Amino acid sequence: QLQLVESGGGLVQPGGSLRLSCGASGSTLGRNAIAWFRQAPGREREAVSCMNSGGGFNYADSVKGRFTISRDDALMTVYLQMNNLTPEDTAVYYCAAAGPHSHVQASCVISPVISLPERDFATWGQGTQVTVSS
Repeated sequence: QLQLVESGGGLVQPGGSLRLSCGASGSTLGRNAIAWFRQAPGREREAVSCMNSGGGFNYADSVKGRFTISRDDALMTVYLQMNNLTPEDTAVYYCAAAGPHSHVQASCVISPVISLPERDFATWGQGTQVTVSS
């Protein structure tokens, strides 16, 4: 059974960068669509980026041009490179996986990322805290 573990979070100053990693075990990662979600204090969890098994990707408007999602299926890892961070990016970041036959494979790239529902993702990591503060 697929398991996900996030790492790479921390404290960074505004304008700084972090790279989050989502390591997979227990099953093949390459056939899954992977999304990064975040939850800021007092706010609902929202998707910020998604990549399907074919390498198609998409971003929420709030992070477009600053965040980059990538995957290394040989290493069973998905990354989220975050640049030019602002205090509004402070949140717990989660990676989540949807299976090879999930409609997320298509909606990941044709729908607004922010509209991706949590219920469509079967596997979640435990989250990693990102704090952007001076």
